[in-house]
Amino acid sequence: MDNSSELRQRILALVQAFYEAEHAAAPFVPGESEVPISGRVFDAAELLNLVDASLDFWLTTGRYAEQFEREFAQIMGVRHAMLCNSGSSANLLALSALTSPKLEERQLQPGDEVITVAAGFPTTVNPIVQNNLVPVFLDIELGTYNVAIENLEAAISPQSKAIMIAHTLGNPFNLDAVMEVANRHNLWLIEDNCDAVGSLYHGRATGSFGHLSTVSFYPAHHITMGEGGCVLTSRPQLKKIVESFRDWGRDCWCAPGIANTCGKRFDWQLGDLPCGYDHKYIYSHVGYNLKLTDMQAAVGVAQLQKLPHFTELRQRNWQYLYNGLKPYEEFFVLPQATTHSQPSWFGFLLTVREDAPFSRQELVRYLDERRIATRL
Repeated sequence: MDNSSELRQRILALVQAFYEAEHAAAPFVPGESEVPISGRVFDAAELLNLVDASLDFWLTTGRYAEQFEREFAQIMGVRHAMLCNSGSSANLLALSALTSPKLEERQLQPGDEVITVAAGFPTTVNPIVQNNLVPVFLDIELGTYNVAIENLEAAISPQSKAIMIAHTLGNPFNLDAVMEVANRHNLWLIEDNCDAVGSLYHGRATGSFGHLSTVSFYPAHHITMGEGGCVLTSRPQLKKIVESFRDWGRDCWCAPGIANTCGKRFDWQLGDLPCGYDHKYIYSHVGYNLKLTDMQAAVGVAQLQKLPHFTELRQRNWQYLYNGLKPYEEFFVLPQATTHSQPSWFGFLLTVREDAPFSRQELVRYLDERRIATRL
C-alpha cells in the first residue's frame, strides 16, 4: 500500500470514530424530543463516502455520480438516470427537453398547453411558465390527494401537448387512466416522482411509466444528498437532450473532464461551421449548468443501500398513524392509497372535516405544543 492509500485509510478510520462520537443517536423522550416532519437519516457510510470523494478532489461530476446513475436507473427500472443539482432543476430539465428542436413535430412550442394539478409544489408548475407554455390546472380528490381523473378528458384541447403531474406525498396517481389519455392524444407524460421514490404501481416503480420522470434528493425526501435531483428516462434521445440542457446546452456527450469519446472530435461537419470545428464546444440548446458535485453523489451512493429499509419504515410508520387515527375518522378525512399502488409514503395528510369540533389551526397548535411538527 503506497503512502497516500495508507493515509486515506487512516483518515477514513478517524471519520468512523468521529461519527460514533458526534452523531450517535440520542434517546427519544416522549413530550420532550421533537418529532420532525422529515429529515436526513444517515450513518457512518455517508460520511465515509463524502470524505473519500473529497480526498479525490474531483470537484464536479465523477466516479460516484457515474455509480449512482447506474445503480439508481437499475433500481427504478429505467435505462438512464441523469443527476442534477435539485429536484426543481430536474423538473426544469425534463420539461425544457421537450422544447428541443431535435424532437421535430413533437417539440413543444410557446403557447402549447401542459396539464397539471392546482394543488402541488410550485416547481412542478414553474417550468411550464418558464418555457412560455400554458398550465392547465385540474383539481384533486380528497383521500388520495391526486388528480381528479374525471376532469382529465375535459381538459384536453388542440393545444394540449403534455401532462406533468406529481405523485402526491408518495401516493401514486392513477397511472392507468393518465397514461390511457396521454397515449390516445399523443401527449408527453412527465412524472414528478420527487415525493415517491420506492412507491409501486401494479408492482412497478413509479417514475418508470412516463416519457420522463424526476426525483429530488433534498434532506426531506426519501433519500438525500443534501441537495440534488435526477431525471429518468428509457429513451436514448431524451437522455442526450436532458444532458445537453443540463450541461450548458452543449452538443458533445463526453463526461466532464473527458474528451473525444467519439474518436472524431475534430472531424464533424456541423451546419455552416468550418469543417472540423471542435465538437466539444458546440452548443445546440440554450441550456443551463445544473450538474451535481461528486461529493453529493457519494452521499447518495450510501443512501441507495438504505432505500429498501427506508421504504419499509415509511410504510410501517404510515400504518401506525392510520391505525391510531382511524377511531377519529368522524373528525378527519384520512389518506388512502390509490388502487393498485404500494406507496412509499412521504407524509401523512389529514383533512379536518368541516363539522369537527376543532379547527385546523387548533389542531396544528395542539401538536406544536407537544413538539410534533406539521406543515401545510
